[in-house]
Amino acid sequence: MKTNKIKALNQLGIVFLALIVINLISHFFFKRFDLTQDKRYTLSETTLNIIKNIDSPLYIDVYLDGNFPPEFKRLQNETKQLLEEFSAYNSNIVFQFKNPIEKEAMRVEVMKEFYERGMQPLSITVEDKGKQSQEVVFPWAQATYGKKFTKVSLLKNLMGASTEEKVISSVQHLEFGFAEAITKITKEKQKKIAVIKGNGELIEPLIADFLTTVKESYYIGPFTLDSVAKQPAQTLAALKKYDLALIAKPTEAFSEAEKQVLDQFIMNGGKTLWLVDAVSADMDSMYNETGTILAHPRELNLTDLFFKYGIRMNPLLIKDEYATPIKIASGNQGSETQLQQYNWKFSPFIYPTSTHPIVKNMEGIKFEFSSPIELLKNDVKKTVLLSSSEYSKTIGTPAPISLSSINEETTPEEYAGKGLLPVAVMMEGKFKSAYQNRVLPFADKTFQSVGKETKMIVISDGDVIKNQFDKGMPLELGFDKWTNQLYGNKEFLLNCVNYLLDDNGLINIRSKDVDLPLLNKEEVYANYTSAQLITVGLPILILAIFGILFTYLRKKRYSC
Repeated sequence: MKTNKIKALNQLGIVFLALIVINLISHFFFKRFDLTQDKRYTLSETTLNIIKNIDSPLYIDVYLDGNFPPEFKRLQNETKQLLEEFSAYNSNIVFQFKNPIEKEAMRVEVMKEFYERGMQPLSITVEDKGKQSQEVVFPWAQATYGKKFTKVSLLKNLMGASTEEKVISSVQHLEFGFAEAITKITKEKQKKIAVIKGNGELIEPLIADFLTTVKESYYIGPFTLDSVAKQPAQTLAALKKYDLALIAKPTEAFSEAEKQVLDQFIMNGGKTLWLVDAVSADMDSMYNETGTILAHPRELNLTDLFFKYGIRMNPLLIKDEYATPIKIASGNQGSETQLQQYNWKFSPFIYPTSTHPIVKNMEGIKFEFSSPIELLKNDVKKTVLLSSSEYSKTIGTPAPISLSSINEETTPEEYAGKGLLPVAVMMEGKFKSAYQNRVLPFADKTFQSVGKETKMIVISDGDVIKNQFDKGMPLELGFDKWTNQLYGNKEFLLNCVNYLLDDNGLINIRSKDVDLPLLNKEEVYANYTSAQLITVGLPILILAIFGILFTYLRKKRYSC
């Protein structure tokens, strides 16, 4: 008996000693194991590099807490799991979940404050066993680092998708969203963007929301090409100091000297984001007495430039059955004008189907009077980012465009083999100068006929970057105040800029796939009673049997 006792104590001592050794080893060696099939909790190398360099406290407030539907519980749990991973790798990352409307009396004030901060709460209808209820959710987080802070959107806005589908898409982007936010507030600005002026481009108020957002990560400066006429070489030298040139909806033709400046900027490795209208047509001009405009080719003198780079932008208009809505006056009721909603086929709703990180799992983007981009053969790599739908076609210009076309009837046969027209193309590689083997508009000792490795994105619609106004204030890019719809224009353009300027592969985190199976509500409702019996009743039954058996054996042992 004594020998067995000593043996047991020895075994206990060995186990205790082993635990101490394991604990000491774990103090010096850190390893986490991700047992999920899709490795959703395995952080990318890019993310790890970002969070490991945080050397002072970074606070993350997640407002996804409180009494909300089960669909958002999944989003809450996935967010918590991800932030726990962040914190495990760097203890300087501190997060907490908050309920913004914990005090019901403060609901109105809190919601107003969140609206002013650009973090709109979400009112949703929840169905539970046939019953409907309204819930308010705040799918946002805020990251603070020193005096800098930024917001993080936790819920993707996918029009037409169910709440569960939105949640799954949102989980796909959680790592990218937080990694981007942390990068934004922990790293100093380095890259510079030149907003090209001088050829009738969109004025700053019309692209205010885009510029305001981009300023958080990059230096931005207006760059006029007017000085090219007198000082072309100096203008080119100044432009070379920038990393990216943004050309947003020019309406006046470029001179040959101006084109050479842009061309040589590209040859020297400069990135470019082109938003160009090949056809002159404007939605604001439609609202006249006749409701008709004449759409005609817009001569920008860029054809030879694009041709050399590998694309042709044809002066045609895309007409798409998958279109965004507009509202048109249909009569008066009393003193108020009645507005009716119609699909406007010249405003395509472009839903990304590409798996490229720029557009993967992104909501639809609103275009207006866009043109097809033709891909030409050369040595430059081309990737179609966005295309019109299968049920789309082109119409030639000049051509009258009338609001009365909203009533026209069409058949699928009209679009057979005519759709899937590229409207946004990315090109990567070593471009050849448009002025190779040509007389130069101005002398340039630094002229390069073949450029360095670079990237450019061409979008065949300048209005993609244009924001609306309300009471003199710019609205969020992509928001249509007439239909109260929010499109993915802003995210798309930001992704374009980030991809063009990204050196650390941050944008590639968006390619991560997360497999979250959808919950079958019908099956849950059908098996609700049996599930409750198994999950609640069975444990209680086991405890009851154990209690009865324990009481019986105890009485039997100690009874006289």
